[in-house]
Amino acid sequence: MITTINKYLSLVKFSHTIFAMPFALTGYFMATTKGGGSFSWTTFGLVVLCMVFARSAAMAFNRWLDMDIDKLNPRTAKREIPAGIISPQNAMFFILINVMLFILTTWFINRICFFLSPIALIVVLGYSYTKRFTAMCHMVLGVGLSLAPIGAYLAVTGEFALLPVLVSVLVLCWVSGFDIIYSLQDEDFDKSQQLNSIPAWLGLSGALRFSELLHVISAALVITIGIYGHYHWLFWIGAAVFIAMLISQHLLVKPHDLSKVNVMFMTTNGIASVVFAVFVIADMLII
Repeated sequence: MITTINKYLSLVKFSHTIFAMPFALTGYFMATTKGGGSFSWTTFGLVVLCMVFARSAAMAFNRWLDMDIDKLNPRTAKREIPAGIISPQNAMFFILINVMLFILTTWFINRICFFLSPIALIVVLGYSYTKRFTAMCHMVLGVGLSLAPIGAYLAVTGEFALLPVLVSVLVLCWVSGFDIIYSLQDEDFDKSQQLNSIPAWLGLSGALRFSELLHVISAALVITIGIYGHYHWLFWIGAAVFIAMLISQHLLVKPHDLSKVNVMFMTTNGIASVVFAVFVIADMLII
């Protein structure tokens, strides 16, 4: 049983939840402290479950759809489906279960989350098709993860507001930027298979410049959020760490040296999301 669970946790790269979950929690506490909503352990738990179910469905669907491509790529050939660890049929069953649980969970949150749940699923599942027709696939991934903070805010208040939207745009630019850096590893493979990506389109140097632009926008959005939200010194500590992690990615990864891409992907972005969320939430709850 434990072995089976570990296989599926590996299939969906559960550890990568660290990128989106902190921003979902940020959106939740924005709603309870600045949006006029009240804290509820029930709603909090439902928001966390929505994140887990939506992300698990999206990641597993990506692996299922790309299994034939993954077989051909030395970097991905050992993933669970192409390696035969999880069958395509079982992977699809897992996807359908998570899709249904996600929709069911939104039903218990509020009406607007329930009615918007199919749109959210179209975005997070549809991302997997985009590399087949557009180099902007990284931006679609960013949109998918950017739904976390605004979705959490809606779960509490049932209303849209500018502050969580700004956080969502921040997540969009941040995630798209680091996904472009991660995809540098597959530039040659993407070209050989006629797959679309920013590196395959602009080359390594051009892709890094594109990523830098997105991360400059991310840094500007962090500052904008701090000013617009009237945050205090704890927020600005988190903001400084987040921006420092953005800068470090571009110091670590160079067109002629991709050896530190994996360090960049997990370590710097994991630190960025967790530290930023902790300090922003602490600012809202303590100060």
